Amino acid sequence: MFQGLRTVVYHVDHLDEAKAWYSAAFATDPYFDEPFYVGFTIGGFELGLVPDGAVGRGGVAVYWGVSDADAALKRMLELGAGENEEVTDVGGGVRVATVLDPFGNVLGIIENPHFKLEDVR
Repeated sequence: MFQGLRTVVYHVDHLDEAKAWYSAAFATDPYFDEPFYVGFTIGGFELGLVPDGAVGRGGVAVYWGVSDADAALKRMLELGAGENEEVTDVGGGVRVATVLDPFGNVLGIIENPHFKLEDVR
């Protein structure tokens, strides 16, 4: 069911400052730039910036790729995870959800039909 690591999301206090810093650090502009989310493609993976999110300042949420976000969320809940954020369409057919594993860690689920793993050799 899980397809591998896809996205890391950093929660930041100042989205514009973070966007500028990460643009310079990775020498690339974001491919998605909205007040609620800024997304970069880095070596075929996604680095996302979210202003003051549920994880909190300095928090990180890692999203694992799945083909069906609803089914993956259901399975995680059946295994004892706690629902943190329900499946949400964030645009462009991309759907995300998060759970809290039994140990209190945020586990992200992302269904992204546009994701293509790049060869970075």
